[in-house]
Amino acid sequence: MSVPLAQHQVEIERNLQAWRTRSLLREIYSGFYKRIAGLIDPAIPGRIVEIGSGIGNLKSHLPHALATDLFPNPWLDLACDGYELPFRDGSLSHLVLFDVFHHLGAPNAFLAEAQRVLTSSGRLILFEPYISYGSYLVFRLFHHERVAWGEPINAAVSLARPRAYYAAQGNATRLVFRKEIPGWPEGWTVFHAEAFSCFHYLLSGGFSKPALFPASWLEGFRRADARLSRWPQWFGARCLVGLRPAQFENARAARG
Repeated sequence: MSVPLAQHQVEIERNLQAWRTRSLLREIYSGFYKRIAGLIDPAIPGRIVEIGSGIGNLKSHLPHALATDLFPNPWLDLACDGYELPFRDGSLSHLVLFDVFHHLGAPNAFLAEAQRVLTSSGRLILFEPYISYGSYLVFRLFHHERVAWGEPINAAVSLARPRAYYAAQGNATRLVFRKEIPGWPEGWTVFHAEAFSCFHYLLSGGFSKPALFPASWLEGFRRADARLSRWPQWFGARCLVGLRPAQFENARAARG
């Protein structure tokens, strides 16, 4: 295990302690999980799997989802690598990645594996940072992960071992919303792409910094964020993206 990857486990343990002691953080993430749950289609056959579950909090809203991560922990169902998923072809209904997509050093390599394990009508759901004029400096100056704005994105469809730690918070914004790689993602359809203001999260301190407002102000901040979300290019800080295999759209079009 390399030092950066070992650090991942250290951060998980630190995040677990913060989760247990910060009620404001739990309430904010509850709102995020509700957004994700809104893209789950229970009619699609197969299991729901979260990749990179960390401390496993998504189960509070999707209790039947399988929680996975690189390293085993008591609250996880399975330890696995997102590039080499231990599931049969076409066996999953949904893959959920919460703050994981920007850690994929070769996004297309993961997408190829995701397409293998998802059923033809399956869904890939990403919850990610969104880089706007308003959030850029916050993510760059107050978060330990790189924004990597303007750096090349690896377009390879495979990623050999050993796989080093990678972070580029801007990748979802660049690929989904700015469309910096024409035709991306090949073989997929983006059926949902929503960027929204999230100052109530940015000012909460997250898992590692002190909150800048009391819990009693949360609803007021949420209302302000709802209004500011009309201008995501200026105020967006988070995004929710849903993809499904293009073959599903092609089959539906063929049916009429």
